[in-house]
Amino acid sequence: MLYGLFNRSGYDLYMQNSASSIATGIAWCLAWGEGREPQFDINVLWEMRRALNAGEEVPAEVKQIVDRVQQLEKLEFPETLEKLSELTKKYPVLWESKIGLVYGGATKIKQYVFEAAKLPDIRGASALLDRINLVDIPAFFGEPRKSVSVSEWLKENFPKLEAALIKELLIYYKGGNILAFCPAAFVDDLADAIEKRYTHETLTANSCAIGESFRLLEIRFGLLKQSIENTPWLDWYHKNYNQPLVQAYFGFPANELERIQKFKNHKSFNELTTKLAVLFNQRRSGNDFPNRPSRRYPPMFETHPYLRRDESDRRSAIARISALSGNPSLSESLVRKRIVGQIAKREILKDNLPNWFINLNLDWQPTGIESWVTKFDYYLARRENSQLASDYYGDCSQIKEARSLREIGNASKGFVAYIYADGNNMGGYIQQIQTPQEYKKFSEDIFQATEQSVYKALAQYLKPHQLNNLTDPDNENRNGCWIHPFEILAIGGDDVMLIVPADRALAIAKTIGEEFENILLQTGGYRLDNNRPSYSAHRYSPEKAIPSECKLSMSVGVLITAEDTPIYYAQNLTNQLLKSAKKTGKKLKKDAGYFGGTIDFLVMKSVTMISSNIESFRDEGLTLDRGAKLKLYAAPYTLHEIGGLLESVKVLKKAEFPKSQLYQIRSFLERGKQTTILNYRYFRTRLKQGKAELKAEFEDAWCKPKKPENSGNLAPWMFDLKEGVYETIWRELVDIYDFIEEDSKPISEDLANMEVDS
Repeated sequence: MLYGLFNRSGYDLYMQNSASSIATGIAWCLAWGEGREPQFDINVLWEMRRALNAGEEVPAEVKQIVDRVQQLEKLEFPETLEKLSELTKKYPVLWESKIGLVYGGATKIKQYVFEAAKLPDIRGASALLDRINLVDIPAFFGEPRKSVSVSEWLKENFPKLEAALIKELLIYYKGGNILAFCPAAFVDDLADAIEKRYTHETLTANSCAIGESFRLLEIRFGLLKQSIENTPWLDWYHKNYNQPLVQAYFGFPANELERIQKFKNHKSFNELTTKLAVLFNQRRSGNDFPNRPSRRYPPMFETHPYLRRDESDRRSAIARISALSGNPSLSESLVRKRIVGQIAKREILKDNLPNWFINLNLDWQPTGIESWVTKFDYYLARRENSQLASDYYGDCSQIKEARSLREIGNASKGFVAYIYADGNNMGGYIQQIQTPQEYKKFSEDIFQATEQSVYKALAQYLKPHQLNNLTDPDNENRNGCWIHPFEILAIGGDDVMLIVPADRALAIAKTIGEEFENILLQTGGYRLDNNRPSYSAHRYSPEKAIPSECKLSMSVGVLITAEDTPIYYAQNLTNQLLKSAKKTGKKLKKDAGYFGGTIDFLVMKSVTMISSNIESFRDEGLTLDRGAKLKLYAAPYTLHEIGGLLESVKVLKKAEFPKSQLYQIRSFLERGKQTTILNYRYFRTRLKQGKAELKAEFEDAWCKPKKPENSGNLAPWMFDLKEGVYETIWRELVDIYDFIEEDSKPISEDLANMEVDS
């Protein structure tokens, strides 16, 4: 919505539009009243909504209500309980009237998406959840477009709900969860509708929604007691801020100024959303709520020992589909995933469903499914992205979507990379948000920044690939086809899940992290105050690092592996890498004031390479004591360091460092620091070219001595002064050596035959 208005006036305009939208929604709820029927004629409410959106005079019947809503945001924060009490008497409408607030969404998403082992089913599960998040639930409110099927479903299941909802009630919905206002009488209906829609469409996905009614004054000043004089306010906080229970709730202020700010931040709309989050967790855990069906018994489809099970071996199959490859037996849940996956990959048209699906006669139809690649094409079709589109498409036409991991791996000699990215410091930032308008803007900004950073990274580092040498019966007829060589599994809020060719994975991950920050900085409102360069966070040429300026960033986990690695196993390892990257990001923020992104990656050339988790593998197999503590790895990395790692590989290639010597130096790492340094220097002196570049981009850039005043270097080692350990990037350099191109040269043909040395 905002991108293209990157100046300050554009930012202000966006906030005005957001504030106007939320104010319209609140006025609608107030004018509707607290009953199930509107207190004014419904035509008056629609005219009020139209007039507010157009900036015109509202009907006389609701003018006082609109005036009170407009006054709500202008109220100054009362410094004393007495002034707070005066507000309830001065604005009785704001104190006595109530408005509903509902929060909900899918839970245990990975359990549902990765329940099946095959990519078509995973793709379909993800696309179906995206459809519910981005189309169905907003369609309750008439946003983003009127959905006939959703409207009919609402009329059948919740007859009066649709008439009470308008799109201005939506605060956010694009991050996988929804937060929205509604008239107070429809809180339970809306929460039930959200949960029921997920179950109706997916059969097996878990979801949870919760709602509560609040006074309008609470939207501005947080939770208030029924007897306003009993509300703990600022004077009470000044007396009790040192109490452990109070500190656990409000935080740990360093001085009086910070104490006041923390109180004001918490006593705002933020306190309402915090209460809903607590209730959400309680309901998700199975607790009962008044007037609501219990969630203790999630959807279950029992099987029978004498009935055929589906491919996931969890449910009874409803049919054996001979028209599909492998003649799979599918339950209805898997049927829905499979057909949605085919539509999402444009293998079939949504208006021309295959006979195998039609013959099942299901009381369900796959509507509203849109491919992420279609959105990628829309992004490149924008005028401002014309050059990016030209570079990506080239002379290719009739580009299809990749249908399998084998087709993606075909662009990188049989290797693919899983990329899992997630935002940093989101929770801390949200705690500072005080109004619904800011929540709405934050949600839009994050989703747009995430989506656009992914599209730009893919377009910048990938090109359509022509399939070749495919021999499997399922896809050999695809040889010669041009495909988009990537798979977008999910983009939701600040989460990203991708599968890309292995040779471009690290560059794509780095660009996603950088562009995410750049877009937010251009949007406005996310720049760090009094930012100081965090050079100590970087081990690679810290003086060249561009200081991170954004309050928010991304951490990324990247797993490079063979195309036939089981997806559930790869997803688990990628998730571990992401957690490792986020852990390092928090440490660097605390120790060095670094707010930028981090990346952890692993090259797994055999499925049996790791039998436990990654942290144990590194601690037990790659950490040694040879008189000094040695770490035979250096991951995770900052975004700046990943750039340096890629440059170091290119320098090694340019120097034509013999591959046998690369592996030999790697084997020497386990023998100790001195042995490795001696052998590295011996091999380097024998190089015929590239010595200067190798010294500049590897030795001087990475391997400075312990003390800055000393000359020379520790290549191939680095010394972590704070931890007192030696670490090295050499192992990871060798791991990614054949996955990094130099001057557009193709990946070496012997990639699949690289030695495996775990």
